[in-house]
Amino acid sequence: MNFINYQDSRPIYEQIVERYKMLILKEVLSPDEQMPSVRKLAMELSTNPNTVQRAYMELERQGFLYSVRGRGSFVSSKGEALHDKKREELREKLQVLLKEAQELGIDPESLLRESGWPVPE
Repeated sequence: MNFINYQDSRPIYEQIVERYKMLILKEVLSPDEQMPSVRKLAMELSTNPNTVQRAYMELERQGFLYSVRGRGSFVSSKGEALHDKKREELREKLQVLLKEAQELGIDPESLLRESGWPVPE
């Protein structure tokens, strides 16, 4: 798996966090599934183990992972809550974008239509 895009301006740990969040939200990774060890993932990604550890800590802080002392990190079973949280984040981003469009005199509905999204009539 290639998670790292060196053209991306975001730090590597953030790219790892975003990739695993998407895998968890898409249910590619099952609840309570064990994550690769920090060393193993660091070797696979050719990155520093501290970078992977930082990503895992951030995923745990956000509720996507939990750790078991001496056993490693596991995917959280709070799937529904994580989906709800992500849905709220997306809704807030969309509101900001649509408000910005409106402030610039762009009709939000026409913007959605132009982007290919169906707009209820």
